[in-house]
Amino acid sequence: MLKNILGRIYALYALLLFAGMMLIVLIPVSIASFWPEPVPTRVFIAIGRRWMNIYLPLIGCPTRLKGMENFAPGQTYVIVCNHNSLMDVPITTGYIPGANKTLAKASMGKIPLFGILYRIGGILVDRSSEASRKQSIVDMKEALSRGIHMLLYPEGTRNRTADPLKSFYDGAFALAIDTQTPLMPSVLFNTKKILPPEKTFFAWPHRIEYHVLPPIPTTGMTRDDLPALKEKVFRLMWDYYEANNKD
Repeated sequence: MLKNILGRIYALYALLLFAGMMLIVLIPVSIASFWPEPVPTRVFIAIGRRWMNIYLPLIGCPTRLKGMENFAPGQTYVIVCNHNSLMDVPITTGYIPGANKTLAKASMGKIPLFGILYRIGGILVDRSSEASRKQSIVDMKEALSRGIHMLLYPEGTRNRTADPLKSFYDGAFALAIDTQTPLMPSVLFNTKKILPPEKTFFAWPHRIEYHVLPPIPTTGMTRDDLPALKEKVFRLMWDYYEANNKD
């Protein structure tokens, strides 16, 4: 009972602090939005990284990064990551070196104020619209051509199961193959413990780890190689999660 009460007080504190810092971040990000890409994205990511460096310690969630040396200077990647909670996007977006975008629901871009950040930091898609889905693919390829990493969650939705991963969709792997862009697996730990999926408006502080694995070249691959590539990455991430999940 006491932990449930404290967890809701902590959740309120974390939410209010996030909202207050967001209002500050919105000022320079909104100004940057008047420039053409990739300027808005680069400004957003640079500020977002500083935001997370301040915010996460203040809520008792220090973050440890591992494998960042796998990012080669000047190389663009399609990055895939497991998806456990609402915290995943700001953490991964903030700590990936260089400009990056993620694929987000179009509805997120309609949220007052917060939607501005989503529209700059993400490529919005209405999954119920075939035209929107096709346009999102065009937009992701355009982002890669501008030297902006694409960060995708191949599980599609948050993993609410007890397994390390849910099954993967094809999209991230098709994008990497079609653009001949190296695919970089990455794994987040402990965000599900901060925001347990079975609890409503509850949070609990915990350290976070974000590990980046060596990239997988896609040069010469075709769509025929997609199933094998997807299975290889799934197995790599599953095994890595089980071997390194210490808590």
